[in-house]
Amino acid sequence: MTEHVDVLIVGAGLSGIGAACRLRTEHPGRSVAVLEARAASGGTWDLFRYPGVRSDSDMFTFGYRWRPWVGERALADGPSILRYLRTVAEEYGVDRLIRYRHRVIAAGWDSATARWTVEIDRDGEPVTMTASFLWGCGGYYDYDRGFAPDFPGLADFRGTVVHPQHWPDDLDYAGKRVVVIGSGATAVTLVPAMAEAGAGHVTMLQRSPTYVLSLPGDDPLATRLRRLPTKVSYPIVRWKAILVATAFFQLARRRPDRVKAFIRKQAAGQLPPEVDVDTHFKPAYNPWDQRLCFVPDGDLFRALRSGRASVVTDHVDTFTETGIRLRSGEELEADVVVSATGLTLKAMGGVELTVDGTPVKMHDTLTYRALMLSDVPNFAFTIGYTNASWTLKADLVADFVCRLLRHMDDHGVRRVVAPRDPTVGEERLIDFSSGYILRALDELPQQGDREPWKLRQNYLRDVRAINHRPLDDGVLAFS
Repeated sequence: MTEHVDVLIVGAGLSGIGAACRLRTEHPGRSVAVLEARAASGGTWDLFRYPGVRSDSDMFTFGYRWRPWVGERALADGPSILRYLRTVAEEYGVDRLIRYRHRVIAAGWDSATARWTVEIDRDGEPVTMTASFLWGCGGYYDYDRGFAPDFPGLADFRGTVVHPQHWPDDLDYAGKRVVVIGSGATAVTLVPAMAEAGAGHVTMLQRSPTYVLSLPGDDPLATRLRRLPTKVSYPIVRWKAILVATAFFQLARRRPDRVKAFIRKQAAGQLPPEVDVDTHFKPAYNPWDQRLCFVPDGDLFRALRSGRASVVTDHVDTFTETGIRLRSGEELEADVVVSATGLTLKAMGGVELTVDGTPVKMHDTLTYRALMLSDVPNFAFTIGYTNASWTLKADLVADFVCRLLRHMDDHGVRRVVAPRDPTVGEERLIDFSSGYILRALDELPQQGDREPWKLRQNYLRDVRAINHRPLDDGVLAFS
């Protein structure tokens, strides 16, 4: 017989573990299963193993609201985050709900039975499950392949080329010349980490600069409050982080020149004299048109000052046998090249959705509060903020789903859907100019031009809209 569960969660990373924990707490009588395509939980934090991997959001908002991150470290390392996630899963009994090597291939909604039928690849064996509610928590990028440009001459290179998403355990770069291609969060993490771990020299090769801002590795307020009980100190430190981040983003949007000047001044004060700040650390776009890169205790700048690392702003002309020739004619000799060139987006983890036999075309849907798809019943998805901690939004989505299920119980309904309003205009879901976003625009859902179809990227507004607005809002349809 086909197994049925009340709620089926796809993905056992940060979002999926948090979703299952909340269901265990708020709806203990519901049957829940978590399907994970890989052989381990933790999502991003189990997948990425490159040197220095860490959060680029402060841990007081990256940790769950309802399960404090204990400690003073604001930008934590990947292994610590993975231990946190697995500890939380054990504490809430979610580790027993996870089914590994279960890759969801397709899911079809049937209105006659008010159920999803989910097709699964269980380690090579086809399996079918049904669910009353489907919750996508698989993130937004392809776990199987990162983005790697087709570099000319790559086959001629005699050294080693790796992508951070698939870091080899046996890579030996001690004493070797390393070139890291990229300037995003991964690149600015790798360069100081590899330099400090014994690489001969590390060069960050970027086509264009990124805004890089140094933050204290340990949160000063958390340090001052360390003697207080966690239940007292955690909300204070967390709300400080939320308010500061929100204010900084709003200032960047309204007064971009002031924020540009602030970031430039900070970078110039930490760079060695030979590194020109305007060449290498002055982007052509405004702050938060792409995600800012935060470096703990200025470790990237420290590596540049030490001489163990350098930065080059230029374009790749071609790989050679011994390195990379740039458009300027300069040649960078390398033994190891790290292609930190970004992610490949994959909407809803690549799961093919159908509603009563009709395929759901992601780009034709609108997102309701950036957590449901128009005309797709009994379905929610978790996607985090681009300008703040992912978990802030993941917690709000979990709040909403738990409240929605309780509302359905209280009113004796089995189906909820957000019917598309033809008068609502379409806008890009993610208003970022980053390459990985632009490459995937045709595969992503869209947002509307007004509430509740519009994603505001503002936690303070979303707390009110998602947690406190009535569910019978004239948009959601229950039956």
